[in-house]
Amino acid sequence: MPFFDAIRLALRTIRTQKLKSAFTLLGVCIGVMFLISVVSIVEGMGKYMEEDLIGKLISVNTFELRHRPNINIGDVDAATWEEYRRRPRLEIVDVGPATRDLPDDTKWYVYADNQVDVSSSVSAKPRRVQVVAVDGDYFDVKKLGVTDGRILSEQELARGEKVVVIGPDAAERLFPGLDPIGREVKIGGVPYRVVGLAESQGKAFGMSFDNFLVTSYRSPARRFLNARATMIDAVVIQSPNVQAMTENMEIVRSAMRGQRKLRPSQKDNFSLQTADSALEFWNKIKKYLVLAGIALPAIGLVVGSIVIMNIMLVAVAERTREIGIRKALGAKRRDILLQFLIEASTLGTLGSAVGVALGIGLAQFIAAVSPLPASVAPWSIVVGVALGAGVGIISGVYPASRASRLDPILALRQE
Repeated sequence: MPFFDAIRLALRTIRTQKLKSAFTLLGVCIGVMFLISVVSIVEGMGKYMEEDLIGKLISVNTFELRHRPNINIGDVDAATWEEYRRRPRLEIVDVGPATRDLPDDTKWYVYADNQVDVSSSVSAKPRRVQVVAVDGDYFDVKKLGVTDGRILSEQELARGEKVVVIGPDAAERLFPGLDPIGREVKIGGVPYRVVGLAESQGKAFGMSFDNFLVTSYRSPARRFLNARATMIDAVVIQSPNVQAMTENMEIVRSAMRGQRKLRPSQKDNFSLQTADSALEFWNKIKKYLVLAGIALPAIGLVVGSIVIMNIMLVAVAERTREIGIRKALGAKRRDILLQFLIEASTLGTLGSAVGVALGIGLAQFIAAVSPLPASVAPWSIVVGVALGAGVGIISGVYPASRASRLDPILALRQE
């Protein structure tokens, strides 16, 4: 039987047995639907991490000097955590030696941050706000602009003046419905004047990046951010290109080892972290998410495969006389085998096509009602349809083989 005639016969059989075909499609449909939706969510998260979130955490050609990594790749054993705990914290006195030998085209800033109760001149009720105390090229490296007012000047940062740039969410919580520029906030009871309203930094997984205040590290706010006022959380260093970043990392590493009087045999007791570290961390998580995304739909596909095989066996039993007539008219064994294999693979392909459409819809729905982003990967559609067809073919092998081996005389006697 020609290939396309076999497909037309398969589609006609599906149309005449709608209910049975619907149950047959269900397992494959569910499996492929979950495959598409899970892969779409993972792809969406991946794009968001690589194109947006990591760029916000660590800028391009930038690395951070910290006392320990804030993003850890893989399992960190107890001994490593204990080693991190014993490391000395970064102090403001470390900044000079670490940055002294950097080229002139290098930008850097110091920061310390923490959640702090902040009150305003409008509402005395304190609000929990991320207070960021900075020094150096913070606004330039972060590319943080303002929609109203201005950023902090070099003089204000150097003199530790009590002025702040406020994030949009913090402004709305502290000055609901009002223009915050020129108004007063209190950090630890100390009054600060708002001079700028920052551009929105967006959200990630439902978490806002706009609930913050930026002020000078030299202002009194630093007392509320760490156990000691002299502590800092990181020095962030940006180079003009990747090669310069690698060279600058070695300059800072050498300077810090000298500052801490480490012998050649001793390991670094500080951390230099780049965006690549964060990306490597995400790619490791992504690998497990993709594996889970494949394993869960596989259960649905196995169930679908069993259903297809059983229904095809029933179809062979119901159509035994038809098979006998075809063989009596000259149909060969391979014609019967091909007919039932094409019928099974058509069922699987139709089920997977419906599953792809439902999976895309489910992913978009999840993205609309939750903080999870979604991005449909074209390869997942191809894999989903191919999986459906493959499941159909594998499930149809035994029923098709059984039908093709039927004796035509015995088949014609079948009632």
